[in-house]
Amino acid sequence: MFDESFVRAARLQEYSAEERMADHAPAVRRRPLHRGLVRQAMILVLLIAVAFGTAVYMGVRHPYDSAEAPRPVEPLRMTVIPLAPQGKVPGGTDAETLYAHSPAARFDIGAEGVPLPAARGTAHFSDSQVMTALTTAKDYIVRSALYPEVLTGHETSPARALVDSDQLAQFDQSFDRPAADGRHAPTGWVVRLDPARDRLADDRIRVQGELRFIEADPATLEVSADHTFVYALRPTGTASAPVSLFTVRRALTFRFTRDDLRTRQVQLTTAYVEAGPLSCAEDSTSYLHPLLAGQAPHPGAPAGTDPYQTASPASLCGTLATGAQPRA
Repeated sequence: MFDESFVRAARLQEYSAEERMADHAPAVRRRPLHRGLVRQAMILVLLIAVAFGTAVYMGVRHPYDSAEAPRPVEPLRMTVIPLAPQGKVPGGTDAETLYAHSPAARFDIGAEGVPLPAARGTAHFSDSQVMTALTTAKDYIVRSALYPEVLTGHETSPARALVDSDQLAQFDQSFDRPAADGRHAPTGWVVRLDPARDRLADDRIRVQGELRFIEADPATLEVSADHTFVYALRPTGTASAPVSLFTVRRALTFRFTRDDLRTRQVQLTTAYVEAGPLSCAEDSTSYLHPLLAGQAPHPGAPAGTDPYQTASPASLCGTLATGAQPRA
């Protein structure tokens, strides 16, 4: 198996007569192998071993990584629809009584109203990856609709920290330069009240809804969320004013690539928001401005939208239907 050059390199060489007489050395001596050839052979063996190890590692490291490359991150598309009340907004002395006499009486409190479905693996995503997508989507929902500092318009960082880096420019522009263009409304990203006008009368926010997931393509998981939130509010600066309820329904769509799952961040692709009682004439781009107890909207608002009936139709401005209207 050795090359002929190795054999020639190791051939015997006879000592001279003078060398044999001087040292009584044997008549022949071996000539050493050529060191350069040995070194080349060792390098070749090492390269083969590294290549083989790399191939094995890449083959078993991520069995799902053979899927196609993910699609580019799309900007969030958002729709915010104000819902006007039918007449004056009812109020009460305490939030608990209002909740008990409204459709929100059967709702859960806080994050308990955002339950997780059973996580089952898909064709290209494991059980644990699906669970990561669901828990990250829930985390965004909780931070963007239930955190008091976000609700009162003082902070955006809890929700921002979960947004995919490729959507951060759109997120930041929405809060720095709000616009009613379907792309840059802060109220499309979070539930946001004007702290100069409104405050929570009860931090036990009522919530009901569900999460669903599908494999959108071999490189993407999609999670859809549809939740209704009911807040008890008072005007800012008053402790004895009547309490009224404010309802927000949010239908959100999230996308997750494997990088998003690894970093636990979301791509928010659509946000459909219905909120009331609001006045249709009020700008809901930067803040939601609820009508509080005793207030009434300007006349002429279209009717028919009910945030408690998630299959009901809606227009650019709707009416908080009688069935969803809390009673004092």
